Amino acid sequence: MLMARAYVGLGANIGEPKVQIAEAMARLDAFGGFAVTARSRPIVTRPWGKTDQPDFINAMVEVKTDLGPFAVLDACRAIERDMGRSKGEKWGPRSIDLDVIAYDRLIFMTERLTVPHPYAYARSFVLDPLREIAPDVADWIIAVANKG
Repeated sequence: MLMARAYVGLGANIGEPKVQIAEAMARLDAFGGFAVTARSRPIVTRPWGKTDQPDFINAMVEVKTDLGPFAVLDACRAIERDMGRSKGEKWGPRSIDLDVIAYDRLIFMTERLTVPHPYAYARSFVLDPLREIAPDVADWIIAVANKG
């Protein structure tokens, strides 16, 4: 039974980013325990953190899942690996990136995962596509950050 709602941000800026994001969305939808229930349009965004690299294509999906937040993270990492992502420099170029942005209205921080994503409130490339599919979640993330 698919119960929780998770929000996964997708990004890519090398290779064929729009194709890779569409493929990652399809892989999420096909992954056991997931059903993609909303997809944002892809948007072109400037790099964040490390700015001397190509622009990114970013998007957001809402998934209903019966997996817990760490299993969602593990699924995202498995999809990245299966699509050929290798670990590069922090905030550097990437062929695909999947980040757990929010999981229901849970708030927690561990070494492996923090939800909501610790930088989501400050990144338009996260908030803009999230607002397109779940404006209430975007507002909640900002409210959580302002209470911090």
